[in-house]
Amino acid sequence: MELGIGVGSPPIEVHVGGCYAAGKRRRAITREQALAALADGIRACIHCRPDTELGVL
Repeated sequence: MELGIGVGSPPIEVHVGGCYAAGKRRRAITREQALAALADGIRACIHCRPDTELGVL
């Protein structure tokens, strides 16, 4: 999960672990958290496609 800028910023993008496009502000999340984030409208990275990897599409 890539986080926005600033303390307490909301997440901005979901990535697959090891994605080269993930920024420096990231934290590891579980599969369930990633699915929930995508369902809540947080965008999926267009490079690593976590939505496809998780079977959302």
